[in-house]
Amino acid sequence: MPTIDVLDSTIHYEETGSGTALVLLHGNPGSSHLWRNVLPRLGRGRLLAPDLIGMGRSGKPDISYSFADHARYLDAWFDTLDLDRVVLIGHDWGGALAFDWAARHSGRVLGIAFLESIVKPMAWEDLSPQARERSEMVRAPGTGEQMVLEQNLFLRTAFAGGVLTPVSDEDLQAFLAPYPTRESRRPILAWARQIPLGGEPAELVARIEAYDAWLETSTSVPKLLMTFEGSPTLLIGKEMADWCATHIASLESVSCGKAGHHAPEDRPEEIAAAVSAWADRHGLR
Repeated sequence: MPTIDVLDSTIHYEETGSGTALVLLHGNPGSSHLWRNVLPRLGRGRLLAPDLIGMGRSGKPDISYSFADHARYLDAWFDTLDLDRVVLIGHDWGGALAFDWAARHSGRVLGIAFLESIVKPMAWEDLSPQARERSEMVRAPGTGEQMVLEQNLFLRTAFAGGVLTPVSDEDLQAFLAPYPTRESRRPILAWARQIPLGGEPAELVARIEAYDAWLETSTSVPKLLMTFEGSPTLLIGKEMADWCATHIASLESVSCGKAGHHAPEDRPEEIAAAVSAWADRHGLR
């Protein structure tokens, strides 16, 4: 469980194994703890799961925690560890960061597997009623601060309602531990307010459009989409999966069963099996 200096802060990450690097990127409001039941089942390879800047046991510098901030610190982490020819596995914002990094470092990526990720800019009507209501609350001045910073409800409900089976008390405490104060929860609120809806935030929409262009043309890079069913919290349903099939080159899709948005909590075995079979089928490790 090393921690290394990155820019003006530190990045904590889990690491096991050796060989080809498989990098697992979490989203909001979690940490590398999300992958605890996936990592042991992935098999061979150098398995790395960082905590994004401001999250988990990584440092919490005084920054705005924009997508660009996260990408900048993640870039530095990749470079500090001299990671090259990697396989990326991303969930939620971790998937978006994986797409973004791959688009800007196309010569260093072997393949991308993703689940429940932000694959394109969205309209409000793309969201389920529950997700729309929550997004509106989070974006509202004052209400978002109360919900995320004061009451810590965004995190608490993620691992109770964003999963089919609520996590254990022990695991919930592991997710809660890095965010004991109002200030420590700023990264969670910043992420929640950046969901690309209705053309905003414009700078992030432009960045997503750039990685979408790469996803559509990168025929030499195999990609895997893992889909799920059975929960209103899911981000990628049939319509979004169909969009991916049409707009992402060299894409394979596999259904991994019933799960909530934080699917590694509900389906770790199926996720690990899907990634392992795909990576071995393409000789990625």
